[in-house]
Amino acid sequence: MIDNKKIVLTGANSGIGLETLKLLMQGNNKILAVDLKTDVLDTLDNNKVIPFVCDVSKKENIDAIFDKATEVMGDIDIFFANAGFPYFEKMDYVNWDRMDLIFKVNTYSPIYTYMKFVEYKNGKAGQIAITISAMGKMGMPGYALYSGTKFALQGWQESLRLEMPSNISLTTVYPVATDTGFFKKGTEGNGTVNLKKPFPVQKPTVVARKIYKGLDKKKKYVNPCPAFGLSRILFGLCPPLKKFYWHMENKKFQDYLKQKEANQK
Repeated sequence: MIDNKKIVLTGANSGIGLETLKLLMQGNNKILAVDLKTDVLDTLDNNKVIPFVCDVSKKENIDAIFDKATEVMGDIDIFFANAGFPYFEKMDYVNWDRMDLIFKVNTYSPIYTYMKFVEYKNGKAGQIAITISAMGKMGMPGYALYSGTKFALQGWQESLRLEMPSNISLTTVYPVATDTGFFKKGTEGNGTVNLKKPFPVQKPTVVARKIYKGLDKKKKYVNPCPAFGLSRILFGLCPPLKKFYWHMENKKFQDYLKQKEANQK
């Protein structure tokens, strides 16, 4: 059981982050819960949860998280960098700022957080967890930029493990699609569209339990969906299966594009 720990959790107001937070609240832990909005966090036990509004796309704001954690908790035992967001789109546009934002949140932010955490612990034992995504191992139609941010993290953590200091333990998490509003965020501004999530889809409570167990045991990797690991083996043994899977997911994407076009008329 995770108990008597001082924890920072980003992306804590909804989805996987919120469900993981609820599990962490079962112990005698103190949690700095970070998100762009804290309407749900504000309703939780303020003896355990300290809501903190923060945009993690900016270096100075991540610095502020460490300062706030020191102020209200005195230290950080576990930092779970979970914040992130997707776009669900066809890349048929030119927009540097749109590309820049998703890489700042999904890639630069957790990497900078790791740098800060190592400096912050200054040789003392510490644990950091980062949500990557199954899409950091296999790209999907409609998620080119999102997958790009996650593939970058995957490569980074692989190299990092060869050189990281022994006082820091790193857990990377690879959820598949979850039954939350997370992927719908990638379609904001496109009207009422029936978004079909990539298969398979897990409940956020299931994913959170796997994450909690992984944090408790300080696992290097948490793969909440066993079917994803099995599918990668099967795809490697029989590449046509992977092509068939991509074909089915691309059909969902094409249906989405048709709905989007109809809404814009």
